[in-house]
Amino acid sequence: MKFTIDIHDDLKDIRLDSVISNFRKDCSRNKAAALVNTGDILVNNKRKKPGYRVRPGDVISGIIPDLYDDMTILPEKIPLDIAFEDDHILVINKEPGMVVHPAPGNLSGTLVNGLLFHDPKIVGAGDDRFRSGIVHRLDKDTSGLMVVAKTKQALEFLQKEFKQRRVQKKYLALVSGNLPDDTGEINLPIGRHPVKRKIMAINHEEGKPARTIWKVKKYYKNACLVEALLKTGRTHQIRVHFYAIDHPLIGDLVYQPRRYRKIKKKAAPRQMLHSFQLAFSHPYSGIKMFFKAELPQDFLLTLSLLESSGLVCRDKDVKNTSITS
Repeated sequence: MKFTIDIHDDLKDIRLDSVISNFRKDCSRNKAAALVNTGDILVNNKRKKPGYRVRPGDVISGIIPDLYDDMTILPEKIPLDIAFEDDHILVINKEPGMVVHPAPGNLSGTLVNGLLFHDPKIVGAGDDRFRSGIVHRLDKDTSGLMVVAKTKQALEFLQKEFKQRRVQKKYLALVSGNLPDDTGEINLPIGRHPVKRKIMAINHEEGKPARTIWKVKKYYKNACLVEALLKTGRTHQIRVHFYAIDHPLIGDLVYQPRRYRKIKKKAAPRQMLHSFQLAFSHPYSGIKMFFKAELPQDFLLTLSLLESSGLVCRDKDVKNTSITS
């Protein structure tokens, strides 16, 4: 696969092989070094060593061979929590810890593997066999509702609905600390981290607009249960936004202050983020559909532990309050 990387000031003096591996998830640092040594990756159309320190204005270009071109994504008998199914779509309540689609280094045990076993015809929903039927995705450690297309027509319709922001997605998130207000909005652009290209960050120069509306459902001693409504759908949006306002999600070891990332005793088994409501128009009938998924057990257990530590005086009724705009 051909690629090009333009070097700006923020990448000055970083090793060439490190830059490549940070920008390309399909290329480890060792693989990048090997491709640089063979001349498959060049800097300004010239050969360099893997340890070359890049400079502003450099252009890295080359080809990373796709070792997975001939691989078949195999169906696997994986239990799926199906909230709804007809001839056109599936609505899945994804369990935490499940990867949505195969990728280099992780070709089995994913939601797509399970979907292909459940209904082999899903392989025809889309041109990318690694993402058969996948309209949108949730992070591995995020639980909750996803809609899956069973046909190419349904996939194209739903992709357009997401692009036009006509799909409503609501999440429950457990954030650290007490937010200063009961409701609020985070409107900060999100893009690739300027150095760690595998993660996202607030990026005012190259980021895309990102908007999250939130409402506190319950205040705990050192945490808040928050309902978040996504007005945009950027990668890791909720995790990045709450980290940016100094209230990172409990259990998130990526978007977390450095001093907390390697603590052995985790506050939660994963990032406490759950897609609990999903609303969209059916791709065939056009009827508005609404789904809700209750919190999974690990999330409920974490809330129970917080309950035992004592609530702050303000307490909201999760069932009767919701974001409506």
